[in-house]
Amino acid sequence: MSIAGGSLRADNDADTTAPSFGPERFFNRELSWLAFNRRVMEEARNPAHPLLERLRFLSISGSNLDEFFMVRVAGLKGQQLQGIDDPSADGRSPGQQLAEIEAEVHRLVDQQQSEWQLLHRQLAEQGIVVHGAGSDKEALRRALRQYFIDQIFPILTPQVLDPAHPFPFIPNRGLGVIFDLQRKASGDTVRELVMIPASLARFVPVPGEPRAFVPIEYLIELFGDLLFPGFTIRSLGVFRIIRDSDIELEEEAEDLVRLFRTAIRRRRRGRVILMELEADMPAEIAEVLGSDIQGHEAIVAKIGGFIGLAALSALVDVDRPDLKFPAYSPRFPERIREHGGDCFAAIRSKDILVHHPYESFDVVLSFLRQAAADPEVVAIKQTLYRAGDQSPVIRALIEAAEAGKSVTAVVELKARFDEEQNLLWANQLERAGVQVVYGFIEWKTHAKISMVVRREGQGYRTYCHFGTGNYHPVTARIYTDLSFFTADPRAGRDAAQLFNYITGYVEPERLDLVTMSPLNMRAHLCDLIDAETAAARSGRPSGVWAKMNSLVDPDIIDKLYEASAAGVPIELIVRGICCLRPGVAGLSETIRVKSVVGRFLEHSRVWAFANGALLPHRAAKLYISSADWMPRNFDRRVEYMIPIDNPTVHDQILDQVLVANLIDNEQSWILQPDGTSERVEPGDKPFNLHHYFMNNPSLSGRGTALHKRQDVPTLAFDMRED
Repeated sequence: MSIAGGSLRADNDADTTAPSFGPERFFNRELSWLAFNRRVMEEARNPAHPLLERLRFLSISGSNLDEFFMVRVAGLKGQQLQGIDDPSADGRSPGQQLAEIEAEVHRLVDQQQSEWQLLHRQLAEQGIVVHGAGSDKEALRRALRQYFIDQIFPILTPQVLDPAHPFPFIPNRGLGVIFDLQRKASGDTVRELVMIPASLARFVPVPGEPRAFVPIEYLIELFGDLLFPGFTIRSLGVFRIIRDSDIELEEEAEDLVRLFRTAIRRRRRGRVILMELEADMPAEIAEVLGSDIQGHEAIVAKIGGFIGLAALSALVDVDRPDLKFPAYSPRFPERIREHGGDCFAAIRSKDILVHHPYESFDVVLSFLRQAAADPEVVAIKQTLYRAGDQSPVIRALIEAAEAGKSVTAVVELKARFDEEQNLLWANQLERAGVQVVYGFIEWKTHAKISMVVRREGQGYRTYCHFGTGNYHPVTARIYTDLSFFTADPRAGRDAAQLFNYITGYVEPERLDLVTMSPLNMRAHLCDLIDAETAAARSGRPSGVWAKMNSLVDPDIIDKLYEASAAGVPIELIVRGICCLRPGVAGLSETIRVKSVVGRFLEHSRVWAFANGALLPHRAAKLYISSADWMPRNFDRRVEYMIPIDNPTVHDQILDQVLVANLIDNEQSWILQPDGTSERVEPGDKPFNLHHYFMNNPSLSGRGTALHKRQDVPTLAFDMRED
């Protein structure tokens, strides 16, 4: 019997004691993240992807790297400057981590720029031209002169740099050009700074050239003579900076809203962490930047190409559908259709699983809108972590409150980089009469739960939605997540207690189904892994199969090592950070870790434990969750995990979602014992899990497949006895 190649039976001769290894049993968290971002960047090289989609992957890798510096590198730098020398789980000090990060970042940046040069040429072959060095400057000046004078010149504000004019403040992700000038009349030298306002588009279309663009910094260089008449440009350099953008909380804050408004303003002036400089920037200009923007402690990256790769996402919007993934429209869940669009009737009839983005997020909106309009609904409670800047979820809650419902919204102000948007939503909700709660000061509310209380007959029934992803209609089109709808009274009682814990700090005495962080989720997971270890030691079938975004928690990793020593086969699908070292003799021989990086971002959290059964897909303990296996999810966030008991939903998740991830071989990487990842070769049986779910029936019903299944006769096949 096997699951994706791993034996379900314990080896009776296996060592049944947990191996003893030092800090080297863990990969470094930050270096593992950089390895993940390298996998994202590698998709820009993947010839299986259309050209503009490859460009999108490159821009995502740039955006990811920006955030990595703003948060993770900033945190390490802060520890170093404060003299904090506590080692990470893998034994590295902050200084050692920073040194290795810097070396790896330089390699990654060089590879990103090499890939940009290749894509730049291939785009030009397809008629999408990005002008720069080597372009016909005079032709560009003729084409863009009037545009520059009318549209750009009035917005720019050159600032002289001299002892009487101190260097101005440069905002986070600020992009600018420094000019060294010489006055034609007197020969005097002058240094000028031109900051590029964030309101200006990074790419300017070239009149008369369809799909041709000029980066705004190059346009400023082209028309330096108009900005500085009477001067000769001796040299210039483009630069960009990244600042510390994390928000530190005061545990005794009296007013959380006021604290965050102040902290957001303070974040804009955070310490400079990264300076990106043009590779050929004159040394004296680079020296001025390092000194005047207090960047002497920053990592300096010399860029031999395009600075700020995240901005390349704007080019992906070019109207060339032939260079993008074929358009895909999510299906509306079949079960809801079968009940005439009545969400409550469908959920009453049977628990429902919805698989995003293959099935539309509109079902979640329909659930909330129906609740807002239904006169029998008396209360709605909703967690909001990230909702987006145009949120139909917010509108549904406002409509419900205006219709007289009791509406409670738990708005998480600590959702990184969404703090300002969440403050705006909180204000709008409060004005509409919604009871807005901000949760805990020291913890984030990361659980994704909705509950609707409806008057039915002589009593009330509670309908719940448990999601693995945010209530965000935009990301729901590109993130793979699960929505679980149930009217199980046990789930309703547990959800009510969870909300009471957040709003009133009333710790639940007993939960029937749900396990919560920060109360006891880590302990429950350890118990589940221990049960598999005990099964393997007694010669019974065992196995752990888990899908998540990140695996960092040392206690959980050590439990998995102990299980491996007992012979438990462990299959992990970890998209991003993984600090567990797989396939090491005497430590993790039975553990296999893979990462899936493709058209959609794998985001759902699914965990399965064999539970001593010969056929685990029949009797396995199965859970979905909002949490990853990280210390922050167990100790500093409000999270949930819920067992899936309904046989149909159980099989849908285990035999379809989980196994499809395990057997994917077209967009998968296998983590090696040394921390590198190797792309899986499809061989003669290629299988792409994203294509599979795009082209097959909805999990939520008996819909007709868009195409006949050709990939595998049944996904559950690989979980059954050979």
